[in-house]
Amino acid sequence: MRVAIVTGASSGIGQSAAIEIAKRGTGVILTYAANPQGGLDTVAAIEKEGGTAVALPLDVGESASFAAFRDTVAGVLRDTWQRDTFDYLVNAGFARTSLIEDMTEETFDRLSAVLLKGPFFLTQKLLPLMANGGAVVNTSSNSTAKAGLEPGYSAYASMKGGLDVLTRYMAKEFSPRGIRVNAVSPGATRTRLADDAFARFPEVIPPLAARTALGRVGEPEDIGTMIATLVSDESRWVTAQVIEVSGGYNL
Repeated sequence: MRVAIVTGASSGIGQSAAIEIAKRGTGVILTYAANPQGGLDTVAAIEKEGGTAVALPLDVGESASFAAFRDTVAGVLRDTWQRDTFDYLVNAGFARTSLIEDMTEETFDRLSAVLLKGPFFLTQKLLPLMANGGAVVNTSSNSTAKAGLEPGYSAYASMKGGLDVLTRYMAKEFSPRGIRVNAVSPGATRTRLADDAFARFPEVIPPLAARTALGRVGEPEDIGTMIATLVSDESRWVTAQVIEVSGGYNL
């Protein structure tokens, strides 16, 4: 059985990606940070469909913990799947907005640690455990596009823009091992991120839907399905791409 690691899978896009990947017959090691119950819920949803999953704690913003996490992953692979490698890595993220004039260094550094430094060094640490011919999917954002500029996303979008560049360099450097690297770039998606903004401010949804060609905001399953497709053999000839999954936002 192939095995995927999906970070941030206690809710939203990460949770959906883990479930969709498992539906395709792949075992899943998923991580959670501040929401352990969400991690257990994801495992339960996968097991209900006959899949196999293990939830592990991980703060992607704490790179000092990555070596210990890698060792834990090695043990889980051995004990659960009798393997010493895994096949797919999905780097999820989180959203936080702030106008430039209100941005604090603490928030900026946290965004950098989770959205750019985290995926860089977590991938680096896990790479020795990844099987040749595997795949990595990074979670970017359409806030990096000119048509997607919104006040408050300056730091967030800058980190995601860096992740887009990192995706292409990873694809180049990992290609001798047959490892493909792509990114998905979601538009407005109904998740718990950004402090559960859609639930707290439902009035923002109709204007966003009106700006989207397909007439609604995205759901986590819309993005999770694309991620599952990108790691699968169906996308074996796709690498170094940043694929917008937004229903035609600002089209």
